[in-house]
Amino acid sequence: MFTLKPLPYAESALEPHISAETMSYHYGKHHKSYVDKLNSLLKDDPLADLPLEDVIQQSKGLAARQTIYNNAAQIWNHDFFWNSMAPDGGGAPTGDIKALIEEHIGSTEDFQTAFKDAATKHFGSGWAWLIFADDAVSIVTTHDAEIPFENGATPLLCCDVWEHAYYLDYQNRRPDFVTAYLDHLVNWDFANANLETVKQAVS
Repeated sequence: MFTLKPLPYAESALEPHISAETMSYHYGKHHKSYVDKLNSLLKDDPLADLPLEDVIQQSKGLAARQTIYNNAAQIWNHDFFWNSMAPDGGGAPTGDIKALIEEHIGSTEDFQTAFKDAATKHFGSGWAWLIFADDAVSIVTTHDAEIPFENGATPLLCCDVWEHAYYLDYQNRRPDFVTAYLDHLVNWDFANANLETVKQAVS
């Protein structure tokens, strides 16, 4: 059985940028529903004994297992999203990732502009990511439940741009939500930990 992982902070910890009410719905209902649905779908299925990442990889692209993929990938994405934020986060990049951003994207302002542009212009539901691949960092978006690691990249950070992530607090103002994420929430310690993990794996 897959379980709903605890949040890394209280539901009210990201206020005023993300309200406790939004977190209650987003985490307590949306995220939980993916966990419950996946457990229901995998009852008596050999995939139930595999790690979540393997369930994602083994169900991707298979029409008969699309619903399994959707729910498994959304569990992974949301776990990653919660950790991509921190109370009193945001601002300029720190640590090793700062140099990579400056080399491959530009200044803090360049990064924030590029990330906000990608996140706000993404059409429909999806995710904006900072990823590491081929010894460089870049910004990408994915549709629906898709995750960059499926294509060999390492996610460092992500921002959820499905409407349910921000609509109670920002209505249709996605740019304001993404600005709040960048200025006040983004967790650079988490990004640097992900970068260190991939560097150790290839060393």
